[in-house]
Amino acid sequence: MRLFFFLAILIFTTSVQASKVALIIDDIGYRQTDEAVLSLPNKITLSVLPHTPLGETLAKNGHQQGHEIMLHIPMQALNGKKLGPGGLTNQMSEYEFKQQIDAAFNSIPYAVGVNNHMGSLLTQLDEPMQWLMENLKHRQGYFIDSVTTRYTRAGAKADHIGIPTLRRQVFLDNDTSKAGLERQFNHLISLAHHQGQVVAIAHPYPETIEFLQNNLSRLKENGIHLVNASELLPYRIAQQPTNSATTRLK
Repeated sequence: MRLFFFLAILIFTTSVQASKVALIIDDIGYRQTDEAVLSLPNKITLSVLPHTPLGETLAKNGHQQGHEIMLHIPMQALNGKKLGPGGLTNQMSEYEFKQQIDAAFNSIPYAVGVNNHMGSLLTQLDEPMQWLMENLKHRQGYFIDSVTTRYTRAGAKADHIGIPTLRRQVFLDNDTSKAGLERQFNHLISLAHHQGQVVAIAHPYPETIEFLQNNLSRLKENGIHLVNASELLPYRIAQQPTNSATTRLK
């Protein structure tokens, strides 16, 4: 009986300790206040918008501090909202689409993966998602679906092409009030214990940054490890890069 009790405690403790959270801060690059993301622990992944005034500098500085860098590519939305520079649409040819992705990567150094900014229309379309995943496979990248529509086809296309992929499970700061942030943070902790790993997305709002500065320690207190987004990937691409400019996951 004592042995059974000891094993039960050991299994429970190991399960709690194995819980992991990848927290991605995206929408980075336009505002001077975005620099505050560099005050956060370097296990937080930074996803930077292409061709933005501060994007290149923040990507470089973030990388130097040990943050994993992603590219936050604008994608066509159902509501017709303006995409900004580097946006992908369903009016583009395959050549234009892939050139746009290449230019976006060139504008954000050290990016090793992509998540979508908006994209409630584009992520539903098979052909554009095929083109995106083909480009990512060429550069040894990964994709995290922000899940801006329940009808997204991005994950299915990533699986078909052989791209490591994850889905966002929690938006931390749709409500930036203290009560709203607290509610979502508690949900994040609960989900991490229940599922073992969680992908969460937040934004560089001053309210969010302050909340994270004051509360991230609660993850460790609850036996949850904060990890880079790539650490949760189900597998890594084995294919060798075709040229020295291709980014590889490490």
